[in-house]
Amino acid sequence: MGLDPMLSNFLSWYRPLLISLQRSSLLVALFIQLLTLFTISLLGITLPIVTLSIFELAVLQGISAAIISHKLKMPIWWVPIHLIFIPAIITTLALTLSPLWFCGAFFILILMFGKTYQTKVPLYLSSHKAASVLASLLPKHKDFSLIDLGCGCGGLLAHISKIQPKGNFFGVEAAPIPFLLSKLRTMANSSNCRIQWGDFWKHDLSPYDVVYAYLSPAPMESLWDKACKEMRPGSILISNSFIIPGVKPEKCLKLNDLTDSTLYLWRI
Repeated sequence: MGLDPMLSNFLSWYRPLLISLQRSSLLVALFIQLLTLFTISLLGITLPIVTLSIFELAVLQGISAAIISHKLKMPIWWVPIHLIFIPAIITTLALTLSPLWFCGAFFILILMFGKTYQTKVPLYLSSHKAASVLASLLPKHKDFSLIDLGCGCGGLLAHISKIQPKGNFFGVEAAPIPFLLSKLRTMANSSNCRIQWGDFWKHDLSPYDVVYAYLSPAPMESLWDKACKEMRPGSILISNSFIIPGVKPEKCLKLNDLTDSTLYLWRI
């Protein structure tokens, strides 16, 4: 029996448990780590022919966890996390580093990425090309308002607020470090731009003519529901790279930037 059929049969035994956990990527990731750690440890203990070092077993565990993560179609960023998690722990233990370094690194990650494990929205930064194309879509001769949901470090808002003086620009960001950077960036350069710290899901979208989002595939269906309930008729929802399942966009604009992104437009 090949590797793929064996892995499929193996995963099918745990399918009911995985379905019950699927609403939380963090719990699924923890389950995968514990499952592969137990399996590889058992392999190293029970099979005398396996003469691998602890680090080699850790690498094997990481590869196994990464493969299972990919097979379960978890968000792509989980694959490298699974791959290096246990090998990194083994390596750092061998270097006898102080636990304070890990606490500090974890704290910085929380400040930088916020509740990514919960929101399933990583820190994506809009390219300069995305900002330029978005600016070209906005009204030139009348006042309008735009909000960036999860504005990151504020690069997009800082760019378009300079070249669109008739616009009123708003950003919402939940991760502390990007929020502070965005706030400082727009305070210094943009008088028509305001940044707010918080959860954009709790932010009313009805005042805005344009809503821009660069999120991930996971929340797009929920975003569409929110937009349909709150946005005014005639207002526009623009998504960078990620489509709304089952809803055809009015316009698609290829950006030809480094990530080969596309802007998708829906008119409410």
